[in-house]
Order: sequence, then C-alpha cells, then structure tokens
Amino acid sequence: MTSFKGKSVHFDDKYLHVELEDGRIISTPMDWYPELRKASLNQLSNYSFICRGSGIEWPDLDYHLSIEAMLAERSRTKAA
Repeated sequence: MTSFKGKSVHFDDKYLHVELEDGRIISTPMDWYPELRKASLNQLSNYSFICRGSGIEWPDLDYHLSIEAMLAERSRTKAA
C-alpha cells in the first residue's frame, strides 16, 4: 500500500498544490473543493497535516482532505 505524505500546501487562482515528502507535487483544480474555493487566504493558510501526513486539515473550515483522494479519478460534479 502506497502512503503519500505531505510536506507543504500552496494555492493559486486555479489549483491546490501539495508537495509530497518525496519531492513530487500534486496539483488539482480548486473547483473540486468548493469549501476551499470560498475560503479566505488566512483560512487557507491555516492548515496542518493529519493522519501521519496522509491528510490535510483546515480547522477554521472544519475541512479534511486525503492526499490519496486527490489522485483518485472520479467525477467531482456529484456529491460524495
């Protein structure tokens, strides 16, 4: 089982970028995450890695994201 561990999180106007401990960067559209898209820069900047680095938490937003889920190929147009 592959475990993806995050090192840092960055945002721009279109993408959420997560740098992994092994140097890879995962970039996914911000449109996939309406809760994050609506958040302020201060809220987005307040994150921490959880679950031994395999997830990200934004406590101000009560939002959690699995790094592995960022890689899953699935339709983001339907509610999970």
